[in-house]
Amino acid sequence: MRTPSSQVRIVPPDLRIADGTGASVFRVAANRGPISRDVIAKTTGASIATVNRQVTALLTAGLLRERADLAESGAIGRPRVPVEVDHERYLTVGIHIGAVTTGIVVSDLRGRIIGAVEVPTPAGDQNIALASITASAKAFAARWHRRTPLWVGVALGGRVDSVTGLADHPRLGWSGARVGAVVGGGFGLPISVSAHVEAMAASELLLTPDRDAVDPKGTSLYFYARETVGVALTFDGKVHTPTGGPGSISHLPTGSSAGCTCGAVGCLEATVSDRAVALRARAEGILGDGDETTVQSVYRLARAGSAPAHDLLVERATVLGRTVGMLRDLFNPDRVILGGQAFTEYPAAVPHVANAFARSSTLPRKDIRITGFGNRVQAHAAGVVSLSSLYSDPLAAMRRAAG
Repeated sequence: MRTPSSQVRIVPPDLRIADGTGASVFRVAANRGPISRDVIAKTTGASIATVNRQVTALLTAGLLRERADLAESGAIGRPRVPVEVDHERYLTVGIHIGAVTTGIVVSDLRGRIIGAVEVPTPAGDQNIALASITASAKAFAARWHRRTPLWVGVALGGRVDSVTGLADHPRLGWSGARVGAVVGGGFGLPISVSAHVEAMAASELLLTPDRDAVDPKGTSLYFYARETVGVALTFDGKVHTPTGGPGSISHLPTGSSAGCTCGAVGCLEATVSDRAVALRARAEGILGDGDETTVQSVYRLARAGSAPAHDLLVERATVLGRTVGMLRDLFNPDRVILGGQAFTEYPAAVPHVANAFARSSTLPRKDIRITGFGNRVQAHAAGVVSLSSLYSDPLAAMRRAAG
């Protein structure tokens, strides 16, 4: 892999619940604000003096703002004035590069998506494709011209080197793609690049609506399935990011007859991916002459009462449930989270995922659930990569952004 330009500010994402005081104060303000300093102190366990120092620094940096209009009647002194994250001054840009579509999101500093759009992922030369994605993202973010952009985050499949911002994406034909250099250089902002399933796991830690209720202790297994498949592990509030990039479950054997690009038969991704399901529906005559060869066409037919389409989706759900059960027994995590449209787009198949999981897992039942982000897991994955440095060390991130 080539070394990216030294002029580009590539910062590895920090996919964890940070325990520093500044990060804790900022996180509470983002989740609960407007909030008083004494409540922040009780929530974080820090002294009121420490909280006051952190709040003052975050106010000076423009990350927090005071809400004197919400101060309790008769309250004396600024410590009684509630503070909140200034969610109107800044934005971050998140990009999820998928095998078929690329999602672009603009987020405020509370982690709320204020705008999103999808474009087809460009085919062909990887540098031209990345330049095109960057141009689309810049044009979209420019709609919020009164906000100052601070950071760019990119999440994508394949193997990602978050230090150099380089990526290999076999489905797109990318090898050593200069994701950080091209996108970060195009924006002129700090950029973080992450494997997308790891980013999805991080969004469960950092962007859930009630972040204070997230239990960082223990282990979680995040399983994703849509056009690609993947897993990520979380240990005590930190997403595991292997130095050599994420592992792969794409070629796990399923026992199906689906042919794979690797030359084998029955590989997981070749069996359950959206493309595989659509091609099989076409081959078996489930899709009619007027239907596009897409998984959306299969979903539409199943919702309309087509038994063959429903059975095909149930078969995929069964394979997925069995695979999750096998991985659950292998890693024995405290929690299992399922994400991706293969789980969320057709709810009628979900019970079959659960049944196959129960039959294949030999361990006592623990916490297993489908992500609360529904069909927007990719958007939140991109968003959390763009926000992770701010959530990890907000003051240091602001210094980098000003750099």
